[in-house]
Amino acid sequence: MRAAAPSKKHVQLLRCPMSDQQTDSPDLPDDADEHNVSLSSDSTSLALPGQNLPDKVYIIPIHNRPFFPAQVLPVIVNEEPWAETLELVSKSEHHSLALFFMDTPQEDPRHFKTDALPEYGTLVKVHHASRENGRLQFVAQGLSRVRIRTWLKHHRPPYLVEVEYPQQPNDPTDEVKAYGMALINAIKELLPLNPLYSEELKNYLNRFSPNDPSPLTDFAAALTSATGVELQEVLDCVPMLRRMEKVLPMLRKEVEVARLQKEISAEVNRKIGEHQRQFFLKEQLKVIQQELGLSKDDRSADIEQFEQRLEGKTLPPQARKKFDEEIGKLKVLETGSPEYAVTRNYLDWTSSLPWGVYGEDKLDLKHARKVLDQHHAGLDDIKARILEFLAVGAYKGEISGSIVLLVGPPGVGKTSVGRSIAESLGRPFYRLSVGGMRDEAEIKGHRRTYIGAQPGKLVQALKDVEVMNPVIMLDEIDK
Repeated sequence: MRAAAPSKKHVQLLRCPMSDQQTDSPDLPDDADEHNVSLSSDSTSLALPGQNLPDKVYIIPIHNRPFFPAQVLPVIVNEEPWAETLELVSKSEHHSLALFFMDTPQEDPRHFKTDALPEYGTLVKVHHASRENGRLQFVAQGLSRVRIRTWLKHHRPPYLVEVEYPQQPNDPTDEVKAYGMALINAIKELLPLNPLYSEELKNYLNRFSPNDPSPLTDFAAALTSATGVELQEVLDCVPMLRRMEKVLPMLRKEVEVARLQKEISAEVNRKIGEHQRQFFLKEQLKVIQQELGLSKDDRSADIEQFEQRLEGKTLPPQARKKFDEEIGKLKVLETGSPEYAVTRNYLDWTSSLPWGVYGEDKLDLKHARKVLDQHHAGLDDIKARILEFLAVGAYKGEISGSIVLLVGPPGVGKTSVGRSIAESLGRPFYRLSVGGMRDEAEIKGHRRTYIGAQPGKLVQALKDVEVMNPVIMLDEIDK
C-alpha cells in the first residue's frame, strides 16, 4: 500500500479545523463479514468545519510517507485485503478511515502486529473510491491527527479501532507566530525553486496564517523530501512549538537542496548550450568552407593526405596496386563502419612508411675505427670482426642486409656495440627488446580481420627511423 504521487488533478491542499464534538457511535456494521456492499462512494463533498469526527474507525497502513491532516492526495492500496475495509467505509455515514504509517511493511497483512503502528495517524475522508487492475484507489482528505485508544478488531482485516483526537492548540503565542512567519517565508523561497510545485500550491499558500499554525506546519512538513520516519516524528509531535521547531530546519534544508539543484541545473544547461553553440558554429563553418572550396569532408581530406605522403616515394608495383585498391574501397565505405576504420588505419600506416628512402652509408674504415675506440676500451677481437665486416662492404660498395650476432653476459656492452656500428655507418639505430614476448604477432603484426589491428614492431621501426636501411638490434632474444 502506498500514497500515490501528487497529481495536478487532485492536489488541492485543504485544512479542516477539528470539531470539539465526537459521535458516540460510528454507524458502522458490527460484523464486517455479514455485509456485502458495493465498492463505491457517492460522497463528493469535502469535510467542513464543525463536522463531527467518529470515535470508531477502520484503519489502513501506508508505507512510503505518513499522511498529514493538511493533505488531499490519491491513495492506492491492494484490493486484497483492503477491499472489504473500503466497502464498509463507503457504507458508513462519515466515509472516514485512519491511515497509519509503517516503515516496514508487514509480510502478511492478515497477521497484523498492533504494536507495529506509531502513536499517531491521520483521519481521512474517502472520496471517489474505485477499483482497477487489482488495485483500489481513492482520494483521501486529511482531517485530523488520531490516536488509537482500543483495538476492537485486529485478528484480520478489516481492522476496527476506537480512537481519540488531540485537543486543539491554544491561541498561538508570539514565539509560535514568529515560527509561523519563518515557515511561510521558507515555503515562499522553496516553491519557485522546484518546478514540481504547481501554481495551485503557490496560490493556496496565501490561505495560511501564523494565527492558525497547525495546518501551516503540517503543510510545510509535507513539502519536504524527508524520510518517512522523520515525517512520522512530526506527526507524533502534538505540541505546536516543538512541532514547528522540528519542521523549520527540515524546510530550510529543503530550500538549500532545491537552490543547489537549481544552480547545478543552470550550470549543466549553460555547458550544454555552449557545446551546442560550438557544434552549430563548426557545422556552419564546414558548410561555408565547402561552398567556397576551402575545405573537404573527412573522407576526401584523408585520401588527399595519404596521396601527399606518397609523393616522392617509390612504391613497388605490388604495393602500389594494393594501395590503389584500398583507396577505392575507402571511397565507397561508410565513414562510421568498422571496415572503414580498418581500411583507413591500413592506408595510414602504408603511406607513412619510407618507401624508397635510404640513408647514405659511410664506408670509411678509419672513421669506423675511431668511433669504436671512442665508445669502447678493449674488445679488440670484436672491433676487428666489425671492421672486417665493414671492409667487405667497402670493397663491394654497399652494405647489404646482414645479421651480426653478439653474445656475452649482461653489461659487457653488446647494445652499445650495435649503436656504434650504426654511428660508424651513418645509419639510424633502433633497438627492439624481445625479452618477455610470447606472441609472434607483436613482431610480424596482426591480421587485418581484427578491429584495431596494428603492424609488427619491425614495420613500426621503419616508420620511426624514416629510412629503409636502419640498423635494427633485436635485444635480449634469449629471454
